Amino acid sequence: MHRYAEALLAHLAAKGTEPPTAPGFPDVPGNWLPPAIEALVAILSGDDPLEPLSRAAGRDQQQTALFLCLALAVSGQGSRIHASWLGTAFGELSLERPVTHGQRSLWLAAARGAFGPAGKIFVLRKLDALSMPEHADPQQWVQALVPGEPSVVVPPSLVDFPDMAEIPELAKPAVAAARLTRLRGRCAEITSARQAQHDSSAPLDNSSGSPATTWAEDEPLAVLRSMIGQGGPAGPMASLNSYLLEDLRPGADPHLAAIALHVAAPILRGVAEELQADSALAPPTTLTVPLLGHRIHLRPEGPDESSLAEAEQAIITDGVVPRARPWAAMLLIVAGVGCLVGALLTSSAIVGAAGVAMIGLAGWQLWQRRRLVEADARYVAAQVNELKELAEGAVWAMHAYARESDARATQAAEDAAELTRLVRRGPRAS
Repeated sequence: MHRYAEALLAHLAAKGTEPPTAPGFPDVPGNWLPPAIEALVAILSGDDPLEPLSRAAGRDQQQTALFLCLALAVSGQGSRIHASWLGTAFGELSLERPVTHGQRSLWLAAARGAFGPAGKIFVLRKLDALSMPEHADPQQWVQALVPGEPSVVVPPSLVDFPDMAEIPELAKPAVAAARLTRLRGRCAEITSARQAQHDSSAPLDNSSGSPATTWAEDEPLAVLRSMIGQGGPAGPMASLNSYLLEDLRPGADPHLAAIALHVAAPILRGVAEELQADSALAPPTTLTVPLLGHRIHLRPEGPDESSLAEAEQAIITDGVVPRARPWAAMLLIVAGVGCLVGALLTSSAIVGAAGVAMIGLAGWQLWQRRRLVEADARYVAAQVNELKELAEGAVWAMHAYARESDARATQAAEDAAELTRLVRRGPRAS
């Protein structure tokens, strides 16, 4: 029985045509699988499956329904299931319990259209009944849709002053607008017709007659093999929230992403409203910005003079190195003069030369000291001039940012409206 069941599944997954003739294995009392296989063969052959179906359902109704739904889906004949089988096979979803492998496989098959529009709507209703938005963290869903968001967004007006983009009053609208644009793009990607028609790795309609090996890692076939005793141990089960978040991530199956986006629609509408409001925040009229390590207060008419004066004083304090009086040079001069006087009195050339050398050395030291003082003065003047130029430029950047705010708010309103329209369409439009 198990060997025939495995051959049957491989045959159905490869071609989806009329099954091979059963070898006539005996029924096993209490085991649902033999009559379920008989019922499946009868359905595929166009015969009446009522008698073996009744026996199998009497032994295990849920396993029988799950086996038939998945086997017909894998064979590309999911439209032949009875309307009640999906409900029986699926059971009840819960936020407190993990999603079973059988539920996930039915979910996957329905999302890919194996059971037609009715199967997709069935899964949507199951998910809607749980009121996921009431138990969800909006940031989790946003992070799943658009992972790896930058913490700082530098608008064009602040390209020359990237540090200003980190100021909360300026950063919040720019980051909100950029996030809203990315969310809109991701929702458009999921709901677009091209994405919905994208060929998945293992299409359940089996239109191309793919060999059974293409189904080896696919959830529905793996569950079927487990049901007939041919699969290995079942892997760990995940929570409903984990599955939905994983389905939303870039690169996920587009059919599953459409279902997950439908569930996330109320959350995303609320997030879009918040981001639109943040994007439309009025820019500040005054601002304190860090320039060259100093806090400068900017006003619309220009930088604040008191903060500039305070910064200039700090530059002078930090830029001028305190130096003691040139006592060494003074002593050398005194000693040198003394030597010259002594040389005149004693007519000693050596004493005169020593005096000249001392005075020369003292002059060199004083010249070096003067050079250092002038270098300090030049450095301070350059820093002060640079600070004033940066302050003036920052004022103009603040004006440019204010001019951008209207365009940013308009774009955010368009993005929010389009995002709302896209998630309202849901997966049915695909």
